[in-house]
Amino acid sequence: MHLEICVEDASGKILLENILPRIVRDDITWRVHGYRGIGRIPKGLQSTDNAEHRIILDSLPKLIRGCANTPYVTALIIIVDTDSRDCKDFLKELKSVHQEIAPAANVIFRLAIEEMEAWLLGDPEAIKAAYSNVQEGPMKAYKQDSVCGTWEILADAVHPGGSAALIAAGWPAPGVAKCEWAANIPPHMDFGANKSPSFKKLLQALAPFS
Repeated sequence: MHLEICVEDASGKILLENILPRIVRDDITWRVHGYRGIGRIPKGLQSTDNAEHRIILDSLPKLIRGCANTPYVTALIIIVDTDSRDCKDFLKELKSVHQEIAPAANVIFRLAIEEMEAWLLGDPEAIKAAYSNVQEGPMKAYKQDSVCGTWEILADAVHPGGSAALIAAGWPAPGVAKCEWAANIPPHMDFGANKSPSFKKLLQALAPFS
């Protein structure tokens, strides 16, 4: 069995590559593809052919068709942030694309609410194990899987100067920090104790391959 997993950015790819070896069985192969942003579902469900574009929702129709036409792919797993979207409406929209293009293909959608840093914030002990001098106030004030500026909360907890310093530094500082968190925190995570409902839904999706 083989899993193709697509995430919307580099930090998501790093995070998944750090947690999947602890979840997926050794007899199952997998590959994670990191994209350059979320984008939007294209009109007429015609994906761009520009390989450099690599925006995940722009590429969604092409990804689903590829899964349907590739016999060795057991499942295509698409993981995106909800940002400010209503999660139920967003998931319904994604599933409608799947049903219209290739309903027989095994395509699984999972949403990180609001951002994938919510999965890291779901395990405060892992954050404290990965970083010294953690500011616990932002983590204690955080409401799990809420739309509140999630990456900024994590930055305020672990980054010198907090989110304000990263925002002031400008691109690519926030992205670099997110990649560091995605590499440093997952090795300490206790998946069973994670408080993030959206992370638990990811674990449920991966359960048949665990």
